[in-house]
Amino acid sequence: MSVSKERITKETKIAITLKRGLEPSVINTGVGFLNHMLDLFAFHGHFVLDVQVDGDTDVDDHHTTEDVGIVLGQLLAELGQDKGAINRYGSAYVPMDETLARSVIDISGRPYLSFNAAFSKEKVGNFDVELVEEFFHGLVINARYTAHIDLIRGGNTHHEIEAIFKAFAQSLRIAMADSDVQRLPSSKGVIE
Repeated sequence: MSVSKERITKETKIAITLKRGLEPSVINTGVGFLNHMLDLFAFHGHFVLDVQVDGDTDVDDHHTTEDVGIVLGQLLAELGQDKGAINRYGSAYVPMDETLARSVIDISGRPYLSFNAAFSKEKVGNFDVELVEEFFHGLVINARYTAHIDLIRGGNTHHEIEAIFKAFAQSLRIAMADSDVQRLPSSKGVIE
């Protein structure tokens, strides 16, 4: 199953297609570092992304990064509509050389993000690292997940962010995976 969405504002024009799979992704956000992180997200989450963005990066990378997170979250919600046999919960620790990140996800229908990362520097190249939290906030709220993302050990700022994206992708892959038990993973009988 493949899902697609466009979002057009005065600040960005975004078209994203998302599906499960192992094929290479095509990502062009206009923000090199974000392209790299989305490619890692797709690879480690077993997703295939086609991302095309025309954003106001002449201002800065904020609108592009946040809006890509929003659209990706909406697509993940659509892709994961059938919750009848998913694991629901997923967690992953990912080391990236000297750094260590943890991500824990509940596909709960209750959007909440706990993001705890004290990055070593304010920028990676031209990319403002504060945008990492903006990206995940947009994604998590729109996907309607509960997510706890923690940078446990820091070092090189590129490594810190890369470990976070990889950990989130790994934990999401586990949470979305088919369960051996064919029933809705909720004692309430509903996940909204």
